[in-house]
Amino acid sequence: MAEPWKGMIWSRKIAVVRKKVSGCAGTGKENKIMEFVTGIKEKETLEISELSVQRMAGQTVKVNGAIHTIRRMGNVAFVILRKREGLLQCVYEEGITKFPLKALKEADAVELTGILTEAEKAPHGMEIRILEGTVLSEPAESMPLPIAKWKLNTSLEAKLNYRPISLRNIRERAKFRIQEGIVRGFRDFLYGQGFTEIHTPKIGAKSAEGGANLFKLEYFHRPAILQQSPQFYKQMMVGVFDRVFETAPVFRAEKHNTKRHLNEYTSLDFEMGYIDGFEEIMGMETGVLQYIMKLLEKEYGRELEILKIDLPRTDGIPEVRFDEIKRLVSEKYKRKIKNPFDLEPEEELLISRYAKEEWDADFVFVTHYPSKKRPFYAMDDPKDPTYTLSFDLLFRGMEITTGGQRIHEYKKLREKMEARGMTEEGMEQYLSAFRHGMPPHGGLGIGMERLTMKLLLEDNVRETTLFPRDLSRLEP
Repeated sequence: MAEPWKGMIWSRKIAVVRKKVSGCAGTGKENKIMEFVTGIKEKETLEISELSVQRMAGQTVKVNGAIHTIRRMGNVAFVILRKREGLLQCVYEEGITKFPLKALKEADAVELTGILTEAEKAPHGMEIRILEGTVLSEPAESMPLPIAKWKLNTSLEAKLNYRPISLRNIRERAKFRIQEGIVRGFRDFLYGQGFTEIHTPKIGAKSAEGGANLFKLEYFHRPAILQQSPQFYKQMMVGVFDRVFETAPVFRAEKHNTKRHLNEYTSLDFEMGYIDGFEEIMGMETGVLQYIMKLLEKEYGRELEILKIDLPRTDGIPEVRFDEIKRLVSEKYKRKIKNPFDLEPEEELLISRYAKEEWDADFVFVTHYPSKKRPFYAMDDPKDPTYTLSFDLLFRGMEITTGGQRIHEYKKLREKMEARGMTEEGMEQYLSAFRHGMPPHGGLGIGMERLTMKLLLEDNVRETTLFPRDLSRLEP
């Protein structure tokens, strides 16, 4: 005979209105039931915030969740539920709880009914004294990782191999709540600044970046590539909406196996028209970062506390020319300049160190990169065309953003393409936008995973990538 606490609970999530519909006269058909979906129905089970806000101490409440861990203490046991808002402590008491403790085990999905009481030492300052319960589902196997431990002391490889399980750890999960806040802040701020969100294709004929780092594929017997960025499309859309942004994956076939590289990552892109100079792009990004940090402080305080993170200052971000900061770093740290056209990872670390020591800044804009190392659409500096009106944003020793002003005049764009030996093949639609007039514009792309990584003081970008794709990993 089935035990009562093992019964499955079925609940309607959508409110419906039932009406009888008569059959056609004379057909002999019986009446049928028709349903109207009218919206979301309020559930009996409560979330942590609802228990807190409604001040329901002393009342009988119903909750659901996954059993994170069970701590047995004689006749009493603490059953810790994992819910979307965090952990909720429930107390099993022999003689009061109406089912045996052996009915519960780690990873069960359960629904519990009990008395809500205040408990200073419990998470959120409350706990539920269990009266009744139902097991909604049971695991088929035991946990491969000790997810109930506060810190998941296992290798990164193990965490990634069991990603759907390792993310159940409270600290691991908190990283991606913070990442949600970053993307949410990016989008909300730009909506407020008059930007339109767009969604561009990830399969194309030609890449905006060029080079050999392309994933090539056959597209119905035609050659195609996975896009390295939405650059062409967001520029074209500036001629339509003036200001656009996108949060989407990009693909780089780079044969790197470093702590900072991924072959698929999420880029936070925006492009804006009618600018007076590339400084406006840096100003907009500074505004984005300020908004993100305020949002994290206001609505993600629990996750920041779990991860012990202090938010960086964004009230003012220093900007310094590429050639100047290379000279300053070389002189201060006695490091010879090896590559005059780009920044090496060690230089990025030293530049950030310099910014912290000299200006107490975690972020620093490095401007006027050499034209030789920038894409063909980057606008050259009229004062010295060997440099561009472009920038990178470095954060705690790593480049997280590349951006700048673009060439908006068709003639100048074609001249630069010809100077680089480029043809129009595969870029006809892109160039058409410029042939028919484009405003002065510029934009940037932020590496979401890198920004999260440096914000959370992690040393490997895979720690802040939900399901990483690199040289060796296609699963999970």
